[in-house]
Amino acid sequence: MILFGEEHDNVWKTVIEGMKRVGVSGDALKASEEKVNGCFASGAGTVLFFEDQQCVRDLQKQFPSYAANFPVFSEHGSAIAQYAVWSTLAQGKIGASLQHYNELIQEDLKKQHDLPADWKLIAQMPFGGIVAPAGERTFVPDEGRFIVKGL
Repeated sequence: MILFGEEHDNVWKTVIEGMKRVGVSGDALKASEEKVNGCFASGAGTVLFFEDQQCVRDLQKQFPSYAANFPVFSEHGSAIAQYAVWSTLAQGKIGASLQHYNELIQEDLKKQHDLPADWKLIAQMPFGGIVAPAGERTFVPDEGRFIVKGL
């Protein structure tokens, strides 16, 4: 689902409302509001990634030997879709980030957009102009976690 304008703005208002509902307050709420409004709501739009859990259950019934794997396969498929969307946006010089406010907003968004009960919110990807380059990040070294044999 791709949202623009008021629909995009509403996602991020819903995040703040969700934070308040679970007891975020004071300085923590102020800092969260600044981040949400400055980094996410200020974008041009938001992509919402959902997974249809009924499809997962149907596959589990159809292939019982692999039933335990289908939720994992579904998450992998979503990750690939997220990466493809992010890569496409990056090729167009459009900035994006991947957010996971799922539990705070899922039920509200499903009601607001009349979405099926079986849809599970996986991620939110706000996108828009690139204000600044991405900051420096550190990663676990490949040695010890990436193995090549036979070359």
